[in-house]
Amino acid sequence: MRGAVLAGLLAGYGIAVPVGAIGALLVGLAARTGWRVSVAAALGVATADGAYAALAVFGGQSVAEVLEPVSTPLHWAAGVVLLVIAGRTAWGARKRGAGPSVLAASPARAYLALLGLTLLNPATVVYFAALVLGGAADAGGGVALAAAVFVLAAFLASASWQVLLAAGGALLGRVLTSERGRLATALLSSALVAYLAVHLLLQA
Repeated sequence: MRGAVLAGLLAGYGIAVPVGAIGALLVGLAARTGWRVSVAAALGVATADGAYAALAVFGGQSVAEVLEPVSTPLHWAAGVVLLVIAGRTAWGARKRGAGPSVLAASPARAYLALLGLTLLNPATVVYFAALVLGGAADAGGGVALAAAVFVLAAFLASASWQVLLAAGGALLGRVLTSERGRLATALLSSALVAYLAVHLLLQA
């Protein structure tokens, strides 16, 4: 069972640590909002990673094959949504002096928004399916129990990393306490998210 825990932790960090558009969005959100909102957003990302890990463990190759035909449309959808968020965040920051993010109305809204955006990335389930089919989650001690432990460990790994990103963003927000500093943070975050969204669209 220890093997399943280790495999899940490694898999969770493997998908979470590379900072892409979602990570940049999370850091920018944390820099402009409170701790509760940014942690809720971080848990939304981790929930999506955990859900895809569960799909891969219990569905394996069949789930990956179902998602493969819609991979390109989902990439396009994710890219467009991220561009809209980047644009609205930049526009709102300029009009209101780095006012609240469009995702920051409440922790629940931030959680659902980041959950939905992360679920638009079918590559995550393909990644987990490849690990499962390669035997990464096979740790003995009962197939169902080992699979559940693998999924839980993957979720906890992703959650710990996303919360770390949120904490870094929140610390940045405390340092840049002036209105001009928060405006600069919002515009920089929007520009980075927009760049990564365009990169995502070009890969679709």
